[in-house]
Amino acid sequence: MKIFKRNPFGHILILKKWLIRILGVISHRRYNKFNKLHIEGSEIIRDLPDTNVLFIANHQTYFADVAAMFHVFNAALKGRVDSIKNIGYIWNPKLNLYYIAAAETMKAGLLPKIFAYMGSVSIQRTWRSEGKDVTRQVKMSDISNIGTALNDGWVITFPQGTTKPFNPIRRGTSHIIKTYKPIVIPIVIDGFRRSFDKKGLLIKKRGVLQTMVIKKPLKIDYENDSFADIVKQIEYAIEQHPSFLKVISVEDYKKQEDELNKKREFWNQ
Repeated sequence: MKIFKRNPFGHILILKKWLIRILGVISHRRYNKFNKLHIEGSEIIRDLPDTNVLFIANHQTYFADVAAMFHVFNAALKGRVDSIKNIGYIWNPKLNLYYIAAAETMKAGLLPKIFAYMGSVSIQRTWRSEGKDVTRQVKMSDISNIGTALNDGWVITFPQGTTKPFNPIRRGTSHIIKTYKPIVIPIVIDGFRRSFDKKGLLIKKRGVLQTMVIKKPLKIDYENDSFADIVKQIEYAIEQHPSFLKVISVEDYKKQEDELNKKREFWNQ
């Protein structure tokens, strides 16, 4: 019998648990003090099975988006309702929670390597490398590793593969969905780009309203929906379809700002 239990990727679970605890405590104030994270739909998290769940989200920073999801998911599993107050939820975190990230990003320094140990499924980009456009074949080992992570637990992915808004959805996500048939949960985030630097490590601005909206599972016909059909569903679900770029009237903009300002009132409480 092994003294230290490991996950399918060879990571020692007790070490992973302590890394999540420590970095969870360090990062908590980024979402609950310097800025406040407004959460909607966290009750959906509690009703999900323990494995084969794929979270799809728009992307704004390299690391802050994922860290916020680790907080929200673990808080929801411990009974918090749209809240990450009382950080006690991080003491026994969900250890079979993974996220897909570019291999070159996760190898760029000690801190990314630590983050990788906490749950990264690192893949080789097929379209971009070291700041240059490339054309590569998908590595089957990458697809297999994603399948391993889904079989073991939950996986977070950012199907645009970039932090730039309204970039095209990568078809690889639809291939994963067709192949492994996971429950697909869309998440829409906002405010992270204004709060943090691009890497999500440094606080760029305080007092920004951050939001995370967790939506109901997508209704996918795994056998009959085409890859293009699934891509379109994803675009709408994470609000990155070109139609969301429509110009709004001054009156509608003012109305949206008034609603946001009401939510910002907690800063004066």
